[in-house]
Amino acid sequence: MRRLAALLVVPLLLLTAACGGDGKGSDSASKNGFPAITAGAKFGEKPTLSKGQGDPPKELKTQVISEGDGAKLKNGDAIQVNYLGQAWDSTKPFDNSFDRKQPFDLTLGAGMVIKGWDQGLLGQKVGSRVQLVIPPDLGYGPQGQNGIKPNATLVFVVDILKATQIPTSAKGTEVAQDNVDLPKVGTNTDGKAPSVKIPEKTDPPKKLVSNYILESDGDVIKETDSVVVNYVGLLWKDGKTFDSTYAQGKTQTFPLAQVTLKGLKNGLVGKKLGSRVLLVIPPDQAFGDKAQQSIPANSTLVFAVDLLAKM
Repeated sequence: MRRLAALLVVPLLLLTAACGGDGKGSDSASKNGFPAITAGAKFGEKPTLSKGQGDPPKELKTQVISEGDGAKLKNGDAIQVNYLGQAWDSTKPFDNSFDRKQPFDLTLGAGMVIKGWDQGLLGQKVGSRVQLVIPPDLGYGPQGQNGIKPNATLVFVVDILKATQIPTSAKGTEVAQDNVDLPKVGTNTDGKAPSVKIPEKTDPPKKLVSNYILESDGDVIKETDSVVVNYVGLLWKDGKTFDSTYAQGKTQTFPLAQVTLKGLKNGLVGKKLGSRVLLVIPPDQAFGDKAQQSIPANSTLVFAVDLLAKM
């Protein structure tokens, strides 16, 4: 099953990096096999990196520049970072979050970023500044990415701002599902996918439906939040699942301000953290008359979403 996440949000920064480096610049000496930080060395400052010297390492290398005193990162944690990335043979960054003044949110170990990030950040402490040197097989490989050359070795400086442990399931008060014309969603809280039964021979609603299945007492979700979710998505027409984080064994982090699926954003904003929500999204708030992967044109979509955490 192909993940739909890339269609729901603006492409993630580290999966589709911007502007490539030019391979020119300072030949300042590397330090311990890592390109030297020539300016902005402190946590929170935008760093400047020298060019790597000699042949790049063939394996992932991780260096703690300054160690924080926070918890160690685990797979499944929702983390927030600032970062700068450039190629080994360049001094021109291809991407950084410092200039945007907008940290980057991800779920560690969820495959949201290149493998070198998931592996290199695992076990690091919140509050740390870490430098990663990532070989091509853990980066973008022979295909490259936008301005990044094929088989490029990448260098990142990453500031780990915070991390949140993710619960396995939504929990809360069960809300009556007494509308026979709407799907019925399971109320299990064991971390497994809830069942979703779509009513047969019933026309889908023409307006967005956003109903609690389990109502928690958590904070109200705002459009400026990044939310960590588990979800299953189905087609109203035949009840077929087109995407599921449960099937992948990984949560997904959505910066709601970047969500392009209008009904998903509108349906989650205003709901309480920790809840399970049923969304029925009509075509005009979904993908309209454009087919997407396994989703036919003019489809009504059904989601059961667990709002697990926010960043």
